[in-house]
Amino acid sequence: MRIDLTGRTALVTGSTQGIGASIATGLARAGARVGINGRDHARVRTAVERFQVEVPDGLFVPVAADVADAEGAESVWDTLPDVDILVNNLGIFGAKDPMEITDDEWRRYFEVNVLAAVRLTRRYLPGMSERGWGRVQYLASDSAVVTPAEMIHYGMSKTALLAVGRGFAKQAAGTGVTVNCVIAGPTHTEGVENFVYELVDRDLPWDEAQRMFMKRHRPQSLLQRLIEPEEIANMVVYLSSGLASATTGGALRVDGGYIDAILP
Repeated sequence: MRIDLTGRTALVTGSTQGIGASIATGLARAGARVGINGRDHARVRTAVERFQVEVPDGLFVPVAADVADAEGAESVWDTLPDVDILVNNLGIFGAKDPMEITDDEWRRYFEVNVLAAVRLTRRYLPGMSERGWGRVQYLASDSAVVTPAEMIHYGMSKTALLAVGRGFAKQAAGTGVTVNCVIAGPTHTEGVENFVYELVDRDLPWDEAQRMFMKRHRPQSLLQRLIEPEEIANMVVYLSSGLASATTGGALRVDGGYIDAILP
């Protein structure tokens, strides 16, 4: 299977590390020009330099801005006004007793995980529709369907993304633009390593800590291991291509069989 995104411009939010970084380099390897986004200018520049080493022929554009802020979203638009592939990857997560989640925290999770993606979709979808081609994707999570008791605020935001994705897919009907959600399962990133160690003994070696975390907190995973970021990126790159032209309005799972259902 050959995926060629030459001539396409992509924007991946929250792409200086983790899943976003893997998506960005995956799209660049397929030939896309990729906007690298993060809040800190120095961190974005460092990420671009690192990606350029990983993908010597890659075309990367630094886009430093806080897309969870309306003004930041406008500055992204100013830097990359024409985007063919929008990957809404930015997200925050964390464990907390649900009875202790404050109103401000509920709002923050919605602002960052949902509203940031909505703003960018509103900005870029009209241009994609006019050109007759485009791809919009939202990085959801198994928590959208199987809400963990310790992460209700996070699960709420990811469930909302499924509705957002389905709704905007209807808005884009017949335009040549596809809109999909990718449901990522428990994934191995630096942030998740910290999260794992919040729930298991910090003195354990990583391999043992990971096994204990999966056994205690994610026992329904059929992989019985954390997913690697590149495995999520593979799905995103495919959905970004012409090969996925008939896939829209969907919630596609890269969850390691975590969700115990045939459909989300």
